Amino acid sequence: MKFLKNLGLFLLTIVVLVAWVMMPWQGAIALALLLAAWMFLFRSGAQARSVTAVGVSTLGQRIGSSAVIVVGIAGVVGVLVALLAMAEGYAQTLRNSGSNDTAIVMRGASAAEVTSSLSREDVVQIEQAPGIARNDKGEPIVSAETVVAANLPVRGSTTDEEGSAQVRGVSPAAFTVRPHMKIVEGRTFQPGLRELVVGKGAVRQFEGLKVGATIKLGAQPWTVVGVFVSGDSMESELWADANVVNDSYQRGSGRNSATVRLTNQAAFKEFKAGVEGNPQLKVTASTTLEFFAKQSEQMTKILRIIGITVGSIMAVGAVFGALNTMFAAVATRAREIATLRAIGFRGLPVVVAVMLETTLLALIGGLIGGFVAWLLFNGFEASTMSAVGKLSFNLAVSPGLLWEGIKWALAIGFVGGLFPAVRAASLPVTTALREA
Repeated sequence: MKFLKNLGLFLLTIVVLVAWVMMPWQGAIALALLLAAWMFLFRSGAQARSVTAVGVSTLGQRIGSSAVIVVGIAGVVGVLVALLAMAEGYAQTLRNSGSNDTAIVMRGASAAEVTSSLSREDVVQIEQAPGIARNDKGEPIVSAETVVAANLPVRGSTTDEEGSAQVRGVSPAAFTVRPHMKIVEGRTFQPGLRELVVGKGAVRQFEGLKVGATIKLGAQPWTVVGVFVSGDSMESELWADANVVNDSYQRGSGRNSATVRLTNQAAFKEFKAGVEGNPQLKVTASTTLEFFAKQSEQMTKILRIIGITVGSIMAVGAVFGALNTMFAAVATRAREIATLRAIGFRGLPVVVAVMLETTLLALIGGLIGGFVAWLLFNGFEASTMSAVGKLSFNLAVSPGLLWEGIKWALAIGFVGGLFPAVRAASLPVTTALREA
């Protein structure tokens, strides 16, 4: 019978945790309001409120054991949020690289620009597609681009370490296609010359990328003439004239992709049908927002798996810490709980009171852990390898991540308080008085 009872309690815990993980913050607020209404409108709720008040008032006398729960859960939440902030920052950087009123065209079935190839004839056909915006001269706003990799010395390395940088050869329309790109130092490159403009992210990652410096790309000297900002993944790149990049890397007249500005968001459907339905082309088109979102999926998933795995391992330790602390707390209050039950308090108010006490400690720990993670890691600069080179991005501790951390904290508090609470409520009064 005892085994079945414990099994039922275990299954209940699993069900509650699954429901809790899926619950949005609006649901959590609704649940809290229902609990508050029960505690103030019903007799059993009033009993739970009274027992909770007594337990909370004695937390100061148990500051050491209470701190075990708070610190343990704060550590779990802090590490979890910090690791998930890497995934969030990476995904945000790539999402910021795209929009719904620009589109990218690549060779059919190509998953990334480096695996795509477009001929000069392909680019001409793409420029004639419907839905493309035009400049004051009536020319289609299309930037046919080449993407290559270059090895550059990593900033701050003491071992002459080199990293892979992404070099993008662009057409004159590149800055019109991406109006958020701004030159903040120096000037833009001149077509036909071996000149580069470099993103601020690339400047942070690699040595020697300052205005006026000369670096080697494709065994030829190039001059850095400007620095740009964009707030997205492009900020990790080096830009130059596409024709010169192709000549330096012996790419002929072809390109990897073509990025176009559409007349408006609604024009994408017409543009996609035009290029994909053209029998002279074998290409696929997607909005740049959709393209870069897909580019981030795999890495974001990996980073989240790492974060959740590490957080889960730490959470197990925090749960055991909470269990030990709450079992000890219940044991020291055995006489008090037995007396309450002897004078008419039911088991449910006792269970709720013990769990509310643990939940309060868990909430404090979660808030501390989330705040520390936000303070230390929000905006922290990091980098990872993209398809061709290093991608510089900032960790992002978003409100959604903070809520996720709080959910983990409350889940740990729920598990850590449930079993001691049930034991306190189910222990016979005479046994409880003897143990006390």
